[in-house]
Amino acid sequence: MNTLPITHPLSGGLTAAAPLVQALRGTRPSRLPVWFMRQAGRSLPEYRELRAQTSMLDACLDPAQAAEITLQPVRRHGVDAAIFFSDIVIPLKMAGVEVDIVAGRGPVFARPVRTAADVERLRAEHPVERLREAMSPIREAVQLVTAELGGTPLIGFAGAPFTLAAYLVEGGPSRDHLRARTLMRADPAAWNALLTWTAELSGVFLEEQVLAGASAAQLFDSWAGSLGTHDYAQHVAPSSAHTLARVQQLRWVDPASGDATQHQIPTIHFAVGADHLLEEFATLHTSALGIDWRIPLDHASARLGHRVPLQGNLDPALLFAPPAAIEAHLNEVIEQGRSAPAHVLNLGHGVPPETDPEVLTRIVRLAHGE
Repeated sequence: MNTLPITHPLSGGLTAAAPLVQALRGTRPSRLPVWFMRQAGRSLPEYRELRAQTSMLDACLDPAQAAEITLQPVRRHGVDAAIFFSDIVIPLKMAGVEVDIVAGRGPVFARPVRTAADVERLRAEHPVERLREAMSPIREAVQLVTAELGGTPLIGFAGAPFTLAAYLVEGGPSRDHLRARTLMRADPAAWNALLTWTAELSGVFLEEQVLAGASAAQLFDSWAGSLGTHDYAQHVAPSSAHTLARVQQLRWVDPASGDATQHQIPTIHFAVGADHLLEEFATLHTSALGIDWRIPLDHASARLGHRVPLQGNLDPALLFAPPAAIEAHLNEVIEQGRSAPAHVLNLGHGVPPETDPEVLTRIVRLAHGE
């Protein structure tokens, strides 16, 4: 285990008592913490202006630009956390994998990985150590962000091993991930080798963000919902657990506690369209589980025995509704969230790019009782 130094925002006391950190530790703070997935992005005019001449991947790897984008929604909305601006495929690119983000489609890979030989080549040509050696822009960006945030926590971000593997096998985005699911069953050894590699990549990427100053970490599994319960438990969950273990083995000491008790770094797991896997996600032992808009928070909490803090789950579609409808939905979600040990208010997925930023600011103020 690795204890974070006193210079870290948690160990130094800057973020230890922040509402987000308290909620992720299972206690209810006096103010409901709120942040939004994809809060740093295309809904903000200042983001569009900054990104006008820069590609997505280049922006993620420019420390000053990544830091500025991460901070923009905190300044504008007054949210209780920043989420590190990055992309799911950044660890792959930093390990040397050829990838491009195509407008209107998403990440596209020049050399899909579909056989045992492909997996062996990938691991040989792009060792995890290559990512670790390339992490300095990410560390620098995190340090720039945390220097400005003060007592507001930064959440580290990474894509789950299955999501990275699915992109690699399909060669790009897919609706049903047939090729990935075929490889999983047709050649379990090759699949396990691929997932072990992507798990290490995501783990190192998250770990380095926390070591640089992030106060929590979220693992985002975009495509887990395409899997059945058995396939997830047998072929995917161990890799996500391995990724999360990189962060969970880190420890910090709360300077306000007056003792030397060591605490885990707070972690969040979020998947889309995967309500049938909720109990499987609980086996990952994250601090909180993100819930999308498809299941009420009180139903999710009941399935988990009311033991797990929850994050979510405003329906992104309601962001375009009249103010009265938004407020009614917000109140409903907040009330349902009371059934969990603690609740972090968020969307049930990301902010749509067409969203009026003023709507998000209003939600934050309402959630804070202002």
